[in-house]
Amino acid sequence: QSGIVSKMAIHIFQKLRRFAAISSLILWSSGTLADPMHGISMYGSPALPPDFVSLPYVNADAPKGGQIVLGNGGGFDSLNPYVRKGTVPWQLRFFTHDSLMGRSWDEPFALYGVLAESIETDEARTWVEFTLRDNAKFSDGSPVTVADVMWSYETLGTQGHPRYRGLYKQIDKIEQTGPRSLRLTFNVEDRELALIAGLRPILKKAQWDGKSFADASPSEVPIGSSPYVVSTFELGRSVTFDRNPDYWGKDLPLRQGTNNFDTMQLEFFGDQTVLFE
Repeated sequence: QSGIVSKMAIHIFQKLRRFAAISSLILWSSGTLADPMHGISMYGSPALPPDFVSLPYVNADAPKGGQIVLGNGGGFDSLNPYVRKGTVPWQLRFFTHDSLMGRSWDEPFALYGVLAESIETDEARTWVEFTLRDNAKFSDGSPVTVADVMWSYETLGTQGHPRYRGLYKQIDKIEQTGPRSLRLTFNVEDRELALIAGLRPILKKAQWDGKSFADASPSEVPIGSSPYVVSTFELGRSVTFDRNPDYWGKDLPLRQGTNNFDTMQLEFFGDQTVLFE
């Protein structure tokens, strides 16, 4: 009788071992369904390969230098485009702040890494994970960290301009997953959220230590990490952007042949006829 019990125990143990092995394989497989990618597309795969050298519609060897002057109607009384208070030049956010991912205007909705060297998500896109480039820096030379990114999502989502709050309400949690990586888990089913998250501007957390972000001075320019910085301005009249010679991302494939002017100036006119002339 003891022999029968022993055989039954061995049989049960073997079944349990096979079950554990299969379960481990399933769990391991589900964890590897998502692979880090150099880009992401709303539908299918990005058109450009991981080793692309420049965007297909630019001259990668375009000369740099010179100045362009652009005209805007109306005026402005703030240089902080991320809060509700004030009126800002609409171009400001695009000139001064990089995001984790950047657009290819040759594709309907495809993004490639800027501050992020890779993006990872599951099949249903219930979460998205970004890994920062180790050389990403703000315009003052300080590194862009996971803490800066997490703070940017949380602060823009709670204290920032209403345009940034919709995404934050659809984020269940934000967590750091490594020295240079973070994951956003969503609370709704929306495949576009992984892409929208990659386009949020990233601000420097330390700049706002001890200050009210929502009530910042209109003339206090948020520090960014893009090719241009605000050099001079006269509220309501003009603002000048200089190309940062120490821009950290000048060798990125997405940046080749772009941001070629040394100086860009916006001039504001209250009269549309005068602006046109």
